[in-house]
Amino acid sequence: MYPDPSRLFFSKKTLCYLESDMANYLFRDEVLPILIPPLNDQALQQLLAQMDGFVFQGGSDLSPLTYGEDFLNKERWPGDIVRDRYELKMIDYAFKHAKPMLGICRGAQLLNVYFGGTLYQDLETQYSHAVPHRDKEKYDALYHQIELTTGKILSTLYNKEINLHVNSIHHQGIKTLGSDLLIEAICPVDQLIEAFSYKNMQEKFVFGIQWHPEFSHTIKEKLIPAEPIYDYFLNDIRKKI
Repeated sequence: MYPDPSRLFFSKKTLCYLESDMANYLFRDEVLPILIPPLNDQALQQLLAQMDGFVFQGGSDLSPLTYGEDFLNKERWPGDIVRDRYELKMIDYAFKHAKPMLGICRGAQLLNVYFGGTLYQDLETQYSHAVPHRDKEKYDALYHQIELTTGKILSTLYNKEINLHVNSIHHQGIKTLGSDLLIEAICPVDQLIEAFSYKNMQEKFVFGIQWHPEFSHTIKEKLIPAEPIYDYFLNDIRKKI
């Protein structure tokens, strides 16, 4: 959150926050999530070097300039190029140092862009046959079915699940998949990519999901369990530390 004169608190300051459901989702025994604030390059590099893995969370839109496109509607969807550039530094560090990365919603979209992919700036406008992927009133109670790619990671993690549904809280989505990324799941109704992994997960763990597992408790009985993906991510970290 950038300086905002209309804000009653810290109106002239930039704020950095972690949503409470995400905090509860990430905390485990022997796991200490750290929110990385805006730091100068030297301090950032020092902090990144101490991290064992990275979760890139949801939030503001990506700027189309980040993936080489012009604005569809700059007033409605300006994106956040400052955050894009800062988080891309972290992604570049993590990838080059083989640190496991899990991208959630915006985080998955940013990982896709890092690998050269592009996004739909607004699904309703640019992908007219898409099913509703965001509803302001329903918010994390909106959900839809996913279809898992046979033989891939998610199909193994959820091989006993019959009810393959996830929540949906996004108006942007993957248009072209980045290089060296493989589709893990799609929405079968509109074929939108819902999850992907890196081509060589043994070498470098890169995993992106479009839904929010940290919000799954809202309608838990209707969705796939949230824990298997995070457990898979943590297990890879443990192997490398």
